[in-house]
Amino acid sequence: MLELRNLSKTFNPGTVHEKKALCGVNLKLEKGDFAAIVGSNGAGKSTLFNAIAGDFFPDEGSIMLGGEDLTYLPAYRRSRNIGRLFQDPMRGTAPHMTIEENLALAYLRTAKHQRAFFSRVSKADKAFFRDQLARLDMGLEDRMGQSVGLLSGGQRQALTLLMSTMVPPKLLLLDEHTAALDPGTAEKVLRLTREIVAEAGLTCLMITHNMKSALELGNRTLMMDSGRIVLDLKGEERQGMTVEDLLQRFRAGAGKELDNDRILLSDR
Repeated sequence: MLELRNLSKTFNPGTVHEKKALCGVNLKLEKGDFAAIVGSNGAGKSTLFNAIAGDFFPDEGSIMLGGEDLTYLPAYRRSRNIGRLFQDPMRGTAPHMTIEENLALAYLRTAKHQRAFFSRVSKADKAFFRDQLARLDMGLEDRMGQSVGLLSGGQRQALTLLMSTMVPPKLLLLDEHTAALDPGTAEKVLRLTREIVAEAGLTCLMITHNMKSALELGNRTLMMDSGRIVLDLKGEERQGMTVEDLLQRFRAGAGKELDNDRILLSDR
């Protein structure tokens, strides 16, 4: 489904601020793969997501999704097939628009519905939106006319998750989408994520700082360091693996200890 071949990107080349953010990244995800990515700050995780989403073009390499070459497609073209959630719950929704209007924008901008982008939302669409909101179990189906800016962070993140998956994308990118939420809300959004990804059979990449979650969620665990994927675990090799095992494998793959306190303390 997703294939990255020798993906490389250097920012500010030839200057004192030169930064090799991606160094020959190779990755292949099959349809339905759910891979969790762990790595220290600056390892290249979010940069990898930005490259896939089209926020910039790579210096070298290619990005294939569902057999289509996305390498030099603009971000707005990719957004029809790629859903994305950010760490900040305030991103991904239009705060001055209503819940219904936000859902309509997300629903009608997909390739399947793009011809109807400027048409009015039908009664059938509204009923569909209501049914989708009801699954969040947050009472939002009874507040469709309310401004999104009045929602809590957790409600907005759950709404963004729904907007990104109502019409199942070919790829879902989750960039620490529960990190800014309180523990109870984070667990609820994570549960919704599991359910939606499983029900739709989505191909998903999720950045997390929690190594335990990286081993429990989905079917693959990736670790990045210095712009490279240094570890890719799946199948029997991943089953029964502990956080300590993961740290040892990172040490062997990266040639150094993982020294990010946020990651290490998240599993204490």
